[in-house]
Amino acid sequence: MPNFKTTIGGGALAALLAGAIAASASAAQAQGIGGVTNCSAPGGKQEAGALMGAVVGGLIGNKVGGRHPTGETVVGAAAGAAAGSAIGCQMQKSRANAAHASTYTQGGYRLSSEIAPAKFNKIGDTFVSRRSVNLRAAPSTGSNRVGALRPGEQFQALAQVRGREWILVGQDGVGIGYVHGDFVEPTGRRYARY
Repeated sequence: MPNFKTTIGGGALAALLAGAIAASASAAQAQGIGGVTNCSAPGGKQEAGALMGAVVGGLIGNKVGGRHPTGETVVGAAAGAAAGSAIGCQMQKSRANAAHASTYTQGGYRLSSEIAPAKFNKIGDTFVSRRSVNLRAAPSTGSNRVGALRPGEQFQALAQVRGREWILVGQDGVGIGYVHGDFVEPTGRRYARY
């Protein structure tokens, strides 16, 4: 029977494993490898779900681990991360589907009802976020936040707001928010920087 000191040590190990799993998953996504953060819908719920699932799964695995609590902690953390990732991705997809269900057309573009219309110049290319940045309901930093992009996250750049440095971010051909051009760039330029 494990003593209190062993259980606490296993809990700390579970927390460390959860952090390592989440960090390696984020690094894998940034390199386009996939893993527990490869959801097709934008948002941070999948990563949060994977992290929480890894911690809870690791703690449960450690608690039920018989002769090999470390092994059960690792297995529990991995299973928890996978389950939390799947639940978080489903939440992201549900939110995206709800946004797509309520759309309107402006200047030839389908836009989420959460965002304001503008005049556009077509881009139609894949861009990447250079850092964490908020998506806005209108091409202005004073407008409501409607989402976010993570560092290295790729997205559809549907158009540029005419006469402004704001990009219309798309998902499945629907404009879901605006991001300032200083924080994003076309994917081809990503590796040309010094």
